[in-house]
Amino acid sequence: MRFFILGATEAHDADGRPIPLGGPRVRALLTALALRADRPGPVPVDSLIADIWADDPTAVGPATRDLPPADAPAALQALVGRLRRALGDRHRDAVVHSAAPPGYRLTADPDTIDLFRFQHLVRTAERQDPATEARTLRAALALWRGPVLADLPEPARRPAAARLEALHRTARRRRAAADLALGPAEPLLPELRELIDADPLDEPAHALYIRALRAAGRPAQALAAYETVRTTLADRLGTTPGPELTALYAELLTPPAAPDPTPGEPGTRGTPATLRPADRPPAPPPPAPAPPGPGGGGVVRQARKGR
Repeated sequence: MRFFILGATEAHDADGRPIPLGGPRVRALLTALALRADRPGPVPVDSLIADIWADDPTAVGPATRDLPPADAPAALQALVGRLRRALGDRHRDAVVHSAAPPGYRLTADPDTIDLFRFQHLVRTAERQDPATEARTLRAALALWRGPVLADLPEPARRPAAARLEALHRTARRRRAAADLALGPAEPLLPELRELIDADPLDEPAHALYIRALRAAGRPAQALAAYETVRTTLADRLGTTPGPELTALYAELLTPPAAPDPTPGEPGTRGTPATLRPADRPPAPPPPAPAPPGPGGGGVVRQARKGR
């Protein structure tokens, strides 16, 4: 059996078929148990009651407030019975009761719960080469099906969801960085723009977006993107960009190094071109005259005699 809480809460049997779970409180109970399946010991009764009947103090009017029933432990026990029946006789032991301390525990292996599978894949991707990291993070992100812990009441959902959504955002940035290292950059720009729009104060996302613009051959847009984040940080936080963005800005202002000349062009190594006179090597000296024959100067005397 597998459990899914990275979105609407679901349970699937060994053949992958969804199991009907029932009403919202049963789904909230399964979410609360699955969320803590990696911890030793049971989830205390009081914690489960607080999660399932999470009261929002900001709600207006009694009809909008979800207060626990008068006998909350008994109501929780009834919900556990309904969950066991939904999972079927083969899996009745999936939820076990503890008397001391009083509580309940989901006996599933954490690897069968999408949340812990996601976290494991994100950890596994660390310190991998870009291709492996991108592939592993893509598998992790594929497990995310919507608002995490969607079946928990909002007051109970908010703290855990904020932590998990931050991890999800980090995984998206890391996967985009790995893909950028592999190239090309152009297809990554819409997703990076989406990350920035969702959190305009996310400096690592801004830095990644600027790097992608530069890699895509858009240096002017990269400089404009830096100016945007600099202004945003100044207006909202009264701060300046951090070291990563500052160093990146300096790189954008540095002109690229001139490429090596093409071999064969004048003044370069490679196929030699026509040399200027000053560059030509000196001419070799003329050969030395042959030494005179016996008697010295015989050739000259013979020429004179023939006149």
